[in-house]
Amino acid sequence: MEPRDITEHLTVPEDGGVYARPRMPDPVRNAAVRAVIIIALTLSQVVVVLLCTLAGSWLALPMTISSVASTVVATWAVLDIWITRQAWRQRHGVVSVPSSVARGRKSAGYRDH
Repeated sequence: MEPRDITEHLTVPEDGGVYARPRMPDPVRNAAVRAVIIIALTLSQVVVVLLCTLAGSWLALPMTISSVASTVVATWAVLDIWITRQAWRQRHGVVSVPSSVARGRKSAGYRDH
């Protein structure tokens, strides 16, 4: 067996390679970062609630109430990613290409006028 150069596996081909994806628009990325931070804080809060409950602390009830509120906020943050993405696409005119299973215009029975 010949030793391989490890740098060929670490570099990205100039044509973008197999995993190349276009960069997310900045507003969508900002919404995604916000959502990840909110979800991480909510999960941390749930762990604190669990530990307070197991320890029998008085802090368990207020933390449970705030965890429910944080869950609502986290759900909205995830929806915000989707809403921001759709709004960005509408405002910036992303061209939609029909999928391979979509029927062509003539085969669907429409006539060109």
